[in-house]
Amino acid sequence: MPVTDDEIREKYLERAIRELNSLTHDLQSCPHCPRGQMMPVLGSGHPQADIFMLKYAPRPSEIEEGVAFFGRSGNALMKSFGRLGIDPLVVYGTVFVKCPVPDTDMSAPECRARVLEELTVVAPRMVVVMGEEALAELNDLGVPLGREVLALPGEVQKLTPTIDALWVPDIDSALDTDSAKRAFWKAFRPLGEWYAELPPY
Repeated sequence: MPVTDDEIREKYLERAIRELNSLTHDLQSCPHCPRGQMMPVLGSGHPQADIFMLKYAPRPSEIEEGVAFFGRSGNALMKSFGRLGIDPLVVYGTVFVKCPVPDTDMSAPECRARVLEELTVVAPRMVVVMGEEALAELNDLGVPLGREVLALPGEVQKLTPTIDALWVPDIDSALDTDSAKRAFWKAFRPLGEWYAELPPY
């Protein structure tokens, strides 16, 4: 009996879940960063998301929960997704600095590079890069067939032949003043247009 498209998609999803669970296990036992007894901050969202949200380092609420985009930035993004008509179930979010170290310079480069594994497993259609530090880290990541992404707010660029990229200001810094919120929203809003144009499959 032939395999259906739904069955194929289900197998791919199961594999993605397995691979992200394996990455989580590796991160929890990683010896590189001096994080003591605290757990790493893990990515969250759909294992095969269309949109991959990426920022440099977690904030205290994310460290406390061990989940990227937990708290203020996550709430702001949920409101933004609602305004743009983006289903939050097609989003995955993560950070480069996964270990709750007192100074991000203490995080090991090989740990920050684990984002490439997440990117490979999730295989999104769009990476939203937040802030200058995250952008520099992404450009140093060595994404296969990857091109340099520039700090051009709100401009959809090509990261690879199959993945687009959108650079926006760092969301955590953008929540403190009205002018910063406006700048973030102006850069983030084109994501809604991009999402609306996705083919229905």
